[in-house]
Amino acid sequence: MGRRPAPAPFPAIPPRDRLPRMSHPSNIVHCAGPGDPHAFDGISRRHRSGDLDRLCPVCSGHGQWNSQIDLISHRSIRVPCPKCDGRGWIETGADMVPSPDIALSPDGRPMWVVRLDPSDDIE
Repeated sequence: MGRRPAPAPFPAIPPRDRLPRMSHPSNIVHCAGPGDPHAFDGISRRHRSGDLDRLCPVCSGHGQWNSQIDLISHRSIRVPCPKCDGRGWIETGADMVPSPDIALSPDGRPMWVVRLDPSDDIE
């Protein structure tokens, strides 16, 4: 029995900056805020959850808007609404409003908690 021939070496992989680029058409639009024409493209209005009373006056119930959107591929970068914390609805009564927060656990590690704060939109 003879020896097997050595396998052929793998071809060298070119450095990342020499790889061929795969271009695709794009039409990126930048939105300055919720009033821009494409700010809510691809974002549906949020469902009312719990006892929240009124649509958010800033985001009109969407909870977020596009800061950038590619009108061809529909990929986007979104910004959460600072008024409603992304819920799309605000509390106008005396009910407490939940907000996500990070706190330290008893053993000193960070953990997610839900903080209840009074609403700043009480009428």
